[in-house]
Amino acid sequence: MSNLDMEEGQIGSKENKGSIIDYAKRAQWLRAAVLGANDGLLSTASLMMGVGAVKKDSKTMIVAGVAGLIGGACSMAIGELVSVYSQYDIELAQMEREGDTKYDIELAQMEREGDTSDKDKLPNPFQASIASAIAFATGAMVPLLGAAFVKDYKARLGVVVAVVSVALLVFGWLGAVLGKAPLVRSSLRVLIGGWFAMALTFGLTKLFGSAGV
Repeated sequence: MSNLDMEEGQIGSKENKGSIIDYAKRAQWLRAAVLGANDGLLSTASLMMGVGAVKKDSKTMIVAGVAGLIGGACSMAIGELVSVYSQYDIELAQMEREGDTKYDIELAQMEREGDTSDKDKLPNPFQASIASAIAFATGAMVPLLGAAFVKDYKARLGVVVAVVSVALLVFGWLGAVLGKAPLVRSSLRVLIGGWFAMALTFGLTKLFGSAGV
């Protein structure tokens, strides 16, 4: 092998090293997205079932779901922003205490070709905030779309429960795959928990409405 081939091989290996995908980090993001979508699905569905317990018209139920989607997505975004910013500040302060200042990082990055700086590994609060809001809204759209085109009261409740049940199974399965948990048990746990939340919200709201408060 010629010296030129050896040099090209070394350059190629450095490029491959710099482009290695962090699959563990990606799995964490995907799992957080699944959990956020599941939260949006269940929160919005329970809210719609609660309103549906005392109001039979579709408009009221859908408006309640839209309000839940917007309020929940904003709450998730703000909560994630505050939480990740706190984590960011703590990790940045730790880096500075260890002597990894901005100039040190930039110098080390120039000297170590293909390596990423420690600062690049810090969590991004805005990215996490947007991702959480989108995940919540995606899950919340499921019961809304299920109820949007059904006028009959009992059929609408049944459709909401049906589409939410399917989505709960899917999200439970995805969460189990990403978390390396038993698939059937995890999926059923999410499904039964979702049924319980919707039934409890429906029942207590019905009871509250019957009391004439």
